[in-house]
Amino acid sequence: MKDRILSLLGTINKGIYEKETELSLSLMAALAGESVILLGPPGVAKSMVARRLKLAFKDARSFEYLMSRFSTPDEIFGPVSISKLKDADKYERNTEGYLPTADVVFLDEIWKSGPAIQNTLLTVINEKLFRNGDTEVHLPLKLLLAASNELPTQGEGLEALWDRFIIRIECGNIKDVKSFNAMLLDSTADGDIQVAEGLQITDEEYCQWNKAIDTVAVSEEVLRIINVIRKSLGSVTIAQTDERHNVYVSDRRWKKIVRLLRTSAFVHDRTEVTADDLLPVYHCLWQEPEECEGIRAIVIRALYNDLTMQFASLRKNLENDIRVSRQHRATNRARQNMQLFDTNKKIYDSYYYHLIDHDTGNTYVLVADYQNMRQASRERLRVGERSSGMNAGQAGIIYKDPNNPQRSIIRTYDGSDTPRGASSVYLTRDEECIYINGVRFYIETLGRGEQQTLPTKRGSVSGRNFYEELEQLSTLIRQRTDAIHGNIFVSEADKKEVDEFAGNLFTEIAHTRQDIEKLED
Repeated sequence: MKDRILSLLGTINKGIYEKETELSLSLMAALAGESVILLGPPGVAKSMVARRLKLAFKDARSFEYLMSRFSTPDEIFGPVSISKLKDADKYERNTEGYLPTADVVFLDEIWKSGPAIQNTLLTVINEKLFRNGDTEVHLPLKLLLAASNELPTQGEGLEALWDRFIIRIECGNIKDVKSFNAMLLDSTADGDIQVAEGLQITDEEYCQWNKAIDTVAVSEEVLRIINVIRKSLGSVTIAQTDERHNVYVSDRRWKKIVRLLRTSAFVHDRTEVTADDLLPVYHCLWQEPEECEGIRAIVIRALYNDLTMQFASLRKNLENDIRVSRQHRATNRARQNMQLFDTNKKIYDSYYYHLIDHDTGNTYVLVADYQNMRQASRERLRVGERSSGMNAGQAGIIYKDPNNPQRSIIRTYDGSDTPRGASSVYLTRDEECIYINGVRFYIETLGRGEQQTLPTKRGSVSGRNFYEELEQLSTLIRQRTDAIHGNIFVSEADKKEVDEFAGNLFTEIAHTRQDIEKLED
């Protein structure tokens, strides 16, 4: 099936440039029995898309019409039969050659039509039914493709018709210079396109495929992703602005979107919808063109949501291991040093000395930092450095303990991992005191007869193989990216956005590999 659809799309794309997205998504909509609207200025091949889609179906009939405010239902659905009205007193239209007998319909400038036409189109698009006199006619319609160079005017009752067009595509001029030059020199006409035998879809196949599409399963993973997207639509970023839109999508649209997903899975020879099918649905979700990019970004993030959550959990566990590992190393150094000196200083929480009379009396310095701090004699401090404390000692910081905001922590500083709200200071010490910007503060010592307990390790390192876990995660990201690339309804522009998102993940993974080295002593 996938190979056949690829060949079919390749054929109907001949002589038409940068309209691959319009053609492929319109074909998917036709197979799903849904409708498409193309938004764009005149002269960008919107009508050509409809004519090429007709070639996808064997013996298909088409109907095209340019709407205006003077258009009447007779011009779209067929004129009233005078003979039946006269002889049988029946109000019935002669529909032959008009919309009710067409497989592929193209209605240009759709919003210029009057209420009588628009109200009839609601039933035509949704139920594929047309009421002709006192008879309901089931239509052979496979695709209704509408076009306009503007959005429907608000407040004129067009919301229901706008909601019927499940896929919405912005259609513009050719951007690539090579493609533009090729278009100028190309003389291919619609009549020159010949679809090979066996590629065109017959009516019998179309009916069989529709029944098969209904049997395609939808996985729990896909439902989770849909719910992530649905929740995120409450805050859609608008490019180059500070705006955020709450985008409304009706339950009916979501139901039809799932039908499109089933169609995509069926075309790719699968019996179940997977995450690979989801990216093109952003064309179904926007209400205003400026929302399109923001919604595409939301869908891409949702496609990788399980992997980014797994990565976030890994990073959190790695950071905990790094913290515990550092504490263990600091404790080991403190135990070794305390056996040589500082045996009279009181240790708090295994890691800290307490500074007397600093701030509110709740200031502590890391034992290991104090012991490794640059020392100066009292005489030197008294004579030369107390008056110029900013030039004394080595760089340090003071900050509130995030786990105990009542406590301030002082530590030496190497330029990395700055805690929030930290202030810079200069530090030095002697045998009994610490000097902060040249001001002396005594370290609390043990009381008479008080016994000191050497610091012990707290917490444990998980021992996980983070390198191996990151490699497995990288493999899953590559597999997800390749699967999305393999979907024939994903455009080249969409693939670039996916590659950029995956590339950012790989960059973060590379930085995380460097962080793992911090676990090594």
